[in-house]
Amino acid sequence: MKKFLGILIISFCFNSFIKADEGMWLVQLLGDKVYTDMVKKGLKLSKEQLYSINNNSIKDAIVLFGGGCTAEIVSKEGLLFTNHHCGYDNIAQSSSVEHNYLKDGFWAKSKNEEIACPGLSVQFLVKVEDVTSQVTEKMKSFKSEELAVKLPGVIAEMSNKAAEGTGYEVRISTFFKGNQFLQFTYQRYKDVRLVGAPPESIGKFGGDTDNWEWPRHTGDFSIFRVYAGKDGKPAEYSAENVPYQPKHVLPVSLKGIKDGDYAMIYGYPGSTNRYETSYGVKLKIDIDNPSLVNLRDARLKCMLAEMIKDPAVKIQLAGSYAGIANYWKFFDGEAKQLVKLNVVDLKKKDESAFEAWAKGKPEYNNLFSDIKNTYDNWRPYAKHRMYITEGIYGSPLLGFAASLKALDATLSNPKANPDDVTKLIQAVKASHTRFLKGENVASDKNIMAIVLKMFYTDIDAEQRPQAFYSFLKGNYGVLENEETFKKYSSFVFDNTMLLSKEKFDSFLNKPDTAKLHNDPAYKTALAFADNYNLNYSKYYSDFTGANYVLNNKYLKGVLEMQKDKPMYPDANQTMRLNYGNVKSYTPRDGVKYSYICTLAGIKEKYKPGDYEFDAPVKLMELFDKKDYGQYVDKTTNDIVVTFITTNDITGGNSGSPVLNAKGELIGLCFDGNYEALGHKIAFDKELNRTICLDIRYMLFVVDKLGGATNLINELNLVK
Repeated sequence: MKKFLGILIISFCFNSFIKADEGMWLVQLLGDKVYTDMVKKGLKLSKEQLYSINNNSIKDAIVLFGGGCTAEIVSKEGLLFTNHHCGYDNIAQSSSVEHNYLKDGFWAKSKNEEIACPGLSVQFLVKVEDVTSQVTEKMKSFKSEELAVKLPGVIAEMSNKAAEGTGYEVRISTFFKGNQFLQFTYQRYKDVRLVGAPPESIGKFGGDTDNWEWPRHTGDFSIFRVYAGKDGKPAEYSAENVPYQPKHVLPVSLKGIKDGDYAMIYGYPGSTNRYETSYGVKLKIDIDNPSLVNLRDARLKCMLAEMIKDPAVKIQLAGSYAGIANYWKFFDGEAKQLVKLNVVDLKKKDESAFEAWAKGKPEYNNLFSDIKNTYDNWRPYAKHRMYITEGIYGSPLLGFAASLKALDATLSNPKANPDDVTKLIQAVKASHTRFLKGENVASDKNIMAIVLKMFYTDIDAEQRPQAFYSFLKGNYGVLENEETFKKYSSFVFDNTMLLSKEKFDSFLNKPDTAKLHNDPAYKTALAFADNYNLNYSKYYSDFTGANYVLNNKYLKGVLEMQKDKPMYPDANQTMRLNYGNVKSYTPRDGVKYSYICTLAGIKEKYKPGDYEFDAPVKLMELFDKKDYGQYVDKTTNDIVVTFITTNDITGGNSGSPVLNAKGELIGLCFDGNYEALGHKIAFDKELNRTICLDIRYMLFVVDKLGGATNLINELNLVK
């Protein structure tokens, strides 16, 4: 398998050669063809400068930030930049009504003013090793239908053993649907502090209206600092800790950009599925995405109705709302773009080409008919599962209640180890504390009523939990009436112990399964969970098990079929590099979009007091005075706020550094464009654009608006 590790890609059809801007390349395994193409596009750095295991390189300045963003080290004292939406939860948690850093922004003028962020950490990549043969050896004794279930355990066991006694974290990641396995070693730093954030009217300017859209004028950045123990090693938060001393620091360019310039992005893209079959794409278009969009739309409306009433509620729900809203719009746009681009038909052409190549190879006989049967068997239940995970469990109360099934099972087991029970109860208590902190009763009460009704309305009658809906009809009224569900939801919220710390702690101190089963929130969650688990989960298990085996076989053939062409694997939150150009584009007839947006555009969109298009008065004053300092763009005589490139990114790249040909920081990527939202499945070489924050606008805000010149002075500015 090693011969395939160097360079890996997919495009719309197998006969197409790699498009220069497509590709999320494993940076440690850049092949000669890809590197040569990078140089042709303008790169001025050597392979060793891009990635080196023995010497300092750009990869040492790139970190996995929090739970799934990217950030970059920009000073010798561990200062890092990322997106505002990546730091959003931590900014919200640091805020209060009296000190509302979401609304007003925050700037630490000294290190003593920086704010600790409990639970936030960053991870540096240390090394990568190929462990394909080891994993394959451990898996060969399993039956094919067991592979999908057994693989996570095998990987976890190997990862834990590799990390044992090292002080590092190890994760083995899967590539090409189980045809390759690489072992990634990371070093995690747990003392990360908030240093700076613009007001939300800059960091989220344009709100949901402009999300995934170009032109864009969002100042999507936040600033943190990594701290270490006095020995330079990772340490828990302590006032005695010192700023982390990095191996590599990104220089920051004030030289600006122009249309056609080379652009390179490092980061941790979360997931793509570009090897998906036509059957998987069709399921996504027909069922998965529409279900998710409808359910999230309902939840968002309930949350927003309460957030606009009370600043404290807005702070409480800010992070959750932002996360739900972001991918509500994405999945809506993704389905529409997949249809517009005829991706199902394009995938069918790929599959026909594969079948022609595989003729005479018995291993691949009936491959696509087997895949079709697998999807046909699962499709009748796909919406049901989505309405459980995104609907029923989309109510925070029901979601938490459902999480208590493990506690219920353990308490009901007479052979349960007492120490294990004690540990589980402590974990549940901590989870309950987190739940209560984020729970907004007013919005959740409405969410519960809506999702219960949507499940009744949208899921086939024979798949519903019959006893539950019969009970509702007999005790609360007509099931077609919204009031029926509102009355029941009010009953649940008025009578559950899960909303009271005192009552729930009392229960945990003397746990009683009968009391848990009588709780209306747990009874409701259990009705749906048991109905699904007893009757329908087996279909999902069969689907995932068969799909793993069939996709594994398909990708094995693709690798063999494409062995002489550069290829890249799907994104899976491992470090990647991609390259392209700053580039304008024409999204439709008669329209051409510039490659930049400027401060003048913020002035044009500005609506004082508006929920999405307000802006700080001082920012508008700076614009009126043309007080731009060293951050002015000489071509426009304005401040460039954002720019677009042809780079290939996806979720997880948020906060990633955008670098010029010399490896200097020119911006932070934070979004994609609506016209190419099918990018997780299919890359559109004509319309795909990455939306990037211009580093000069970021520094302009830090300096001129925030007055945090102390942070500017830390940077290695290149003029």
